[in-house]
Amino acid sequence: MIAPLRDFVGAFGRLLDSRPDEPRILSEGGALLRTLVARDDWLPDAFGVADPTYYQQFLLHADSTERFSVVSFVWGPGQATPIHDHTVWGLIGMLRGAEYSQPYALDADGTARPRGEPVRLDAGHVEAVSPTVGDLHRVHNAHADRVSISIHVYGANIGAVRRHTYPAEGGRKPFVSGYSNTLLPNLWDRSAELRNTAA
Repeated sequence: MIAPLRDFVGAFGRLLDSRPDEPRILSEGGALLRTLVARDDWLPDAFGVADPTYYQQFLLHADSTERFSVVSFVWGPGQATPIHDHTVWGLIGMLRGAEYSQPYALDADGTARPRGEPVRLDAGHVEAVSPTVGDLHRVHNAHADRVSISIHVYGANIGAVRRHTYPAEGGRKPFVSGYSNTLLPNLWDRSAELRNTAA
């Protein structure tokens, strides 16, 4: 059932082949992601497993030239990120459960302060982040009693991007997120489909 992810990866690659500007990536790419997260029957079980102490970021696909990457974020009950940036465009689509994203902005002394109300993402919803539309936020699982999963697409190999967290006392700390997995889902083995349609 991984075909929806394969179709998404192909369509997103074709979108980037047309050299779109960021607004078009966020609009058209957001529509592609909305289609992907509209169904919850394709994510392999291994990439939806929560850890009891810390949220997980599983790499699902990285473009061969690192133009984009696709990850599943798996939130255990009540888990949250620190305030952080991305430094590249990103799209977040809610696959299962729900999460809250609290936007932040830096004040004059460089301290991150909440900006506006938290945004709740329920299954099927998509939100964008980037340095141009708002890049700082803190995210947490909306549920205290169950796992939530979101699918993220970023304009780089996000696990290898130098980013920052923003502690409550001010300033910023560099980090590179990496990934929770060492193996990738096999998007490209279509042999079962072909055997099933063979005459």
